Amino acid sequence: MIKSIPKFLNNRKIAPYIFVSPFIFILCLFFIYPLISAVIMSFQEILPGESTFVGFDNYKRLINPTFFTAIRNSFFYMLATLVILIPIPLILAVLLNSKLMIFRGLFQSILFLPALSSVVVAGIIFRMLFGSLPYSQMNIILGYFGHESISWLNHPLTAYIALLSLATWRWAGVNILYFLAGLQNIPEELYEASSIDGANAIQKFFFITLPLLRPITTYVLTISVFGGLAMFTESYMFWGANSPNNIGLTIVGYLYQMGIQQNRMGLACAVGIFLLIFTFIINFIQLYFSGQFKKWRIK
Repeated sequence: MIKSIPKFLNNRKIAPYIFVSPFIFILCLFFIYPLISAVIMSFQEILPGESTFVGFDNYKRLINPTFFTAIRNSFFYMLATLVILIPIPLILAVLLNSKLMIFRGLFQSILFLPALSSVVVAGIIFRMLFGSLPYSQMNIILGYFGHESISWLNHPLTAYIALLSLATWRWAGVNILYFLAGLQNIPEELYEASSIDGANAIQKFFFITLPLLRPITTYVLTISVFGGLAMFTESYMFWGANSPNNIGLTIVGYLYQMGIQQNRMGLACAVGIFLLIFTFIINFIQLYFSGQFKKWRIK
């Protein structure tokens, strides 16, 4: 016989907490506890077998030119990805959502395929594409236009072109799917009514599509800010742990240098806490100006 369900599971006040308890347990174990530990370690000097409280010394050590370079590189990379990976996927999503588009499913699959690839494999391929040898693919293309071969990964501008090319190739398809999901939830009646009123395609885009896509745009913007500031693997695959003149050094890359290469875990934790606060501030600002806080305000 099937045993009866315990009475407390039928209690509407207790049952919801029981069902969400696995999530709460995992959240506390893999996020809250490591975060609290990192905060404590950021005020310590950690050596093998011992730790010493040093106050704010680790945070004071962050005031150095190398770390400022890492902040600048991460910030510029984040801004560049926002400029590329918000409008371009949005426009492509609108085109894919159009009734005039044929083979929409095929194009959606092709554009999403790069997201399924490994960052390590993609990084190796793009490092070869943007290599310094005359027979690398990008230098071959430059040769067609009569330009000499250049060392792409040794100059700041061309290095950013390589990084942004990899980011666009890999993440554009993901953002396209986000925008497509939002577009397919917009009622078709709104477009039909605007057509009756004489609105053209551009007016429909700016006065119907963009306003109704604001929640999706805010979400994509939020995860793009975090992804841009937390970028590490792409840079590591291009230059390893040390890039020429730190042109590829990011905040997470600096954390790797301090924590793994130099075994200064306390300082590395301070870098991680700084990144968390820095990301939170930027996301707070963009959520404020996007008007999301007004929706959450308790009336």
